[in-house]
Amino acid sequence: MTVRPTVGVLALQGDVREHLSALTRSGAAAVPVRRPEELATVDGLVLPGGESTTMDKLLRAFGLFAPLRERIAAGMPVFGSCAGMILLADRVLDRPADQQTLGGIDMTVRRNAFGRQVDSFERPLHAPALEAGGGLLHAVFIRAPWVEEAGPGVEVLATTDTPATPPGRGPGEGTGRIVAVRHGSLLATAFHPEIGDDTRVHQYFVELVRENAVAATQHSSI
Repeated sequence: MTVRPTVGVLALQGDVREHLSALTRSGAAAVPVRRPEELATVDGLVLPGGESTTMDKLLRAFGLFAPLRERIAAGMPVFGSCAGMILLADRVLDRPADQQTLGGIDMTVRRNAFGRQVDSFERPLHAPALEAGGGLLHAVFIRAPWVEEAGPGVEVLATTDTPATPPGRGPGEGTGRIVAVRHGSLLATAFHPEIGDDTRVHQYFVELVRENAVAATQHSSI
C-alpha cells in the first residue's frame, strides 16, 4: 500500500505557498502549520527560508519551539531550506547572542555566508542523491548560509564550486562549500528548491517522510 504522508510547512514566514505546491506535486498531503495542534498532525515538516532570527522569535511566540524540538528529537523528518538550515544546525556562527536554534543536525553553519541580498546567485549543482537521474539541480542562493563543519554522522549531499566572492571575502572563499546535508531523518539545503519547477528535492524529502511513516506503523503493530 502506498502511503501518502502529511507534510507540513511552517507558515510563519518565507516561501510557504511555494513549498506547499512543490510538496503536493511530490505526492504529499501538504498543510500549513502555525500552531502546536497542527504540528501534532503531520508526519514531516518543512522549515522554509526567511530570516532565521525572526523565525526563532515567531516559533517561541506561537508556542511551537518546544514541541517542534521534541518532535525532532523523536525522529520526525524535517527539511530546512536556507534559514531552515540555520534552525536545524546545532551550532551557528555570526548569530545574535539571543538567537536559538532547534538543532538536530551535527553541523556548524555560518549565517549569510555568501553575502547580502544583492549577492544572491543561481548555479547548477551536482547532487547525485537528489538528482533522481535528472541531471544537475538548478540552485538559487539568497542570503544563503553554508555549512562550515559537518559532524561524522552527517551525509554531505552537495557542495558548490561556485566562484562566489561576496563583499569582504577573498577570491575562492565561496568555493567547495557544503550546501546540502542529511543527518538521519533531517535534511537541509542552503539554497531554495521551491523556486522553479524542479521538485526533485521535495520528492526526496517526501520519500523520506513516507519511509519513516511506514516504519513507525510497522513498529506500532508489533
